[in-house]
Amino acid sequence: MAANDVRASTTPLIERRSIDYIPEAERHGRLLSQFTLWMGANLQITAIVTGALAVVLGGDVFWSLIGLLIGQLIGGGVMALHAAQGPKLGLPQMISSRVQFGVYGAAIPIVLVCLMYLGFTATGTVLSGQALGQLFGVSDSVGILIFASVIVLVTVLGYRVIHFIGRVASVIGVIAFVYLFSRLMSQTDVGALLQIRHFSWSSFLLAVSLAASWQIAFGPYVADYSRYLPSKTSSLKTFLAAGAGSVIGAQVAMVLGVFAAAMSNGQFAGHEVAYIVGLSGTGATAALLYFSIAFGKVTISTLNSYGSFMCIATIISGFRGRLEVTRLQRLVFVLVIVGTATLIALLGQHSFLGAFKSFILFLLAFFTPWSAINLVDYYCITRERYDVPALADPNGRYGRWNLLGISVYVFGVLVQLPFISTKFYTGPLVAALGDVDISWIIGLVLPAALYYVCAKKWHGTVPDQLILPIEQGAAPTTNGLAAQA
Repeated sequence: MAANDVRASTTPLIERRSIDYIPEAERHGRLLSQFTLWMGANLQITAIVTGALAVVLGGDVFWSLIGLLIGQLIGGGVMALHAAQGPKLGLPQMISSRVQFGVYGAAIPIVLVCLMYLGFTATGTVLSGQALGQLFGVSDSVGILIFASVIVLVTVLGYRVIHFIGRVASVIGVIAFVYLFSRLMSQTDVGALLQIRHFSWSSFLLAVSLAASWQIAFGPYVADYSRYLPSKTSSLKTFLAAGAGSVIGAQVAMVLGVFAAAMSNGQFAGHEVAYIVGLSGTGATAALLYFSIAFGKVTISTLNSYGSFMCIATIISGFRGRLEVTRLQRLVFVLVIVGTATLIALLGQHSFLGAFKSFILFLLAFFTPWSAINLVDYYCITRERYDVPALADPNGRYGRWNLLGISVYVFGVLVQLPFISTKFYTGPLVAALGDVDISWIIGLVLPAALYYVCAKKWHGTVPDQLILPIEQGAAPTTNGLAAQA
């Protein structure tokens, strides 16, 4: 533990690496930081709104709470399995997709991940803009621009600052949520709300899907924040630390959202931030809550922006072979990413709630198959035996395009289409199922089973053990996954 502390103290404030393998000498951090990071990322206003949707869209309080919890546990388990890969591989999450999709083919799911980041950053920026607008007495648009500036700064600073803000956000979030819950309990008859139980499969599965999609959406970047942990870190402990932080934080936030929506008499939708803060009254307390809401969004919005940068660097390095990212180039990448998300936020701020619900549910069609393939391959086929240097070589072990992985992924997306129910698209079997969207279940189970059967028979050569880049004390570089010479 002392060695960890020494490594952390000698690590520069501004992160030097981008998508590189993290050498053992630079590994630092504790499992507690995984718990606090993901708790801080979930104790925030967007999670409150997500929970509220279960009631706003027709569910009762009791069954919404049960459905959300089930969804958290299922989705959180998937998310935490990805987190456990970080210390073993020392890599950003989406780089490992080159094993299943090929060095070039991995760009297919990565492009979709970038779209996810933009969407979540934009929707989070809308809510943060509302909070900062109220806090500083300016318009929501000005609040959005202020928030975007903060995100740029934190994203450029990188890993250490992100974890520090995660710890602070966890403390602030716990204090704010305890206070909000106490106010909520004093203003409503919770027992009476829980006694109203009108079970509906469509509403119940909507609640499960909302929570599961919330958790699964972290999968494409969760290992980005566990890759600095020492390689000997227990996979089980990493799984529990990241998973528990995310599940507990999200469920607490969503429970608050459920009760807030249930007692709002229709006043919640369209005024999410103002309604939540209004539970506490006005004056200094309200100002502090507006600050806590904005600060809580800093963590998750930074994760999204940081993840976007990593994904873009991964795509470029896949086709170029090497990618040297200077700090100026990193700044340019981040400015473009956050600028695009901010523009989306400014244009879509007045139709947020409905668009957000459709967005997060539609995302499942593209991320559950990727997650299923990646996890089955890592835990059941290759059994953690990756050739990390080969991930940078299109002519190496994993090739340019892996037709097996790509084909199963396309199948996984297409097989869900009849069961999807969103504003963007509604499948032909949804009505027959009572308007219940079960696409995410199909997208997890069928691609996982198909990939397992096919990969067992046709998978390429698997190393006898995990192969890592050679470490000889060379100065850190940003040359993709090139071995340290």
